[in-house]
Amino acid sequence: MGRTILTIIGVILAIWLAFTALGWLFSMLKFFFFIGIIAVVVYLVVTVLAKSKKRV
Repeated sequence: MGRTILTIIGVILAIWLAFTALGWLFSMLKFFFFIGIIAVVVYLVVTVLAKSKKRV
């Protein structure tokens, strides 16, 4: 009986850990995605400003 209860608790903990790790992964990917978008916007702004300046 005790072994069955411990097995069930172990399975529940394993599932909980898997979903927690999945949440961490998605939040990390979302963070990197937004950092990438900011980098692209900065790159485009700098490129447009550099091309719009008149060369002497």
